[in-house]
Amino acid sequence: MTRIEREKETVSHMIRIYCRYKEGNKTLCPNCQQLLTYAHKRLEGCKFGEHKPTCKRCPIHCYRPDMKQKIQEVMRYSGPRMLLFHPWAAIRHLWQERKRRFEQ
Repeated sequence: MTRIEREKETVSHMIRIYCRYKEGNKTLCPNCQQLLTYAHKRLEGCKFGEHKPTCKRCPIHCYRPDMKQKIQEVMRYSGPRMLLFHPWAAIRHLWQERKRRFEQ
């Protein structure tokens, strides 16, 4: 699995957690589906490719302001909960963030 595919998987998990537990939806609502589609599109077009840093550490902010605000809200809510629902994805994401920080 490539770095971009893993990032897509992680953001999918986070948006699903947010939509399910914060908004109370059993399936993705139209707004969360739109955010997921947008996030995947942004990841596919990432100029860093396989050397992509985590979004938090990225020097380029490729999200529109409204989508950036929404994804930050999703990540703030879902990030801590990832350890409960998807522990391996959360650990891998934290490891990648830490690893990239030391490479810079």
